[in-house]
Amino acid sequence: MTGKPKWLTSTAIWSTRVSLARIDNKWTAMVVLALGKGGLRFGDLRVRIGGISAKMLTETLRDLERDGLVARHIHAEMPPRVQYELTDLGRSLYKPLQAIGRWAEEHTAEVLAARDAYDARQ
Repeated sequence: MTGKPKWLTSTAIWSTRVSLARIDNKWTAMVVLALGKGGLRFGDLRVRIGGISAKMLTETLRDLERDGLVARHIHAEMPPRVQYELTDLGRSLYKPLQAIGRWAEEHTAEVLAARDAYDARQ
């Protein structure tokens, strides 16, 4: 069979759910954005993100590694040094997330004003 498989709504919805489920987690976006400028060790990554528990960072990194977005490199040193970096697939996600981050920064005041207006009406 050559060419692209036939597009089916059910397949498109399923694949979108699988892909978006990963980035739906706020920590995923934070990790991808933090690693966008280069590899980091666990502790440095945790400091850069801020507010994430070691357990949640570990789980997020494992999920991202499983999905092929993050690579984990163990350096044979004493003590062992582990560094995380985005894969090519992870770097392809970095740019859209970076754009969303810029949008959020540019429109924070508007979103907060809209929330206040909504809350006042309730």
